[in-house]
Amino acid sequence: MNAAFQWERRLAGLARPLFGASAVRFLAYLGLCAAYLQGGFVKLFDFPGALSEMAHFGLSPGPLFAVLVIALELVASLMILTGRLRWLGALALAAFTLVATGIALRFWEMPLGQERFMAANSFFEHLGLAGGLLLVAWLDLRESKLSRDET
Repeated sequence: MNAAFQWERRLAGLARPLFGASAVRFLAYLGLCAAYLQGGFVKLFDFPGALSEMAHFGLSPGPLFAVLVIALELVASLMILTGRLRWLGALALAAFTLVATGIALRFWEMPLGQERFMAANSFFEHLGLAGGLLLVAWLDLRESKLSRDET
């Protein structure tokens, strides 16, 4: 075995107990869902604000879209956090993120400058978030397949 591989193996052995803990995994899921939980609750408790947001992005009828977005953000987050159809909740939030990002952060249509720069950064951050959600779905489906194969 080469020295780099041995070093990597030892380092992973030190990290595994902490990062393999269920509490750390739950905190990771919570961090991934934090923006959706915050957004869902803000819209729920400030429905006129949610309607203004829907109007701002040209979504009509506003009340229907607001209710659907609130339900999606909260229910899909709970699916991820509780592990009930986690993969489906993660895929739903990933799809929602990609659609919402395409609607809200059209940086390519903006003139050059600070606003375009900030929108482009946010656009690519949201792509990363969607990628993280896809990983959650992939891992959940993989784990459920492995546990089925073991029985």
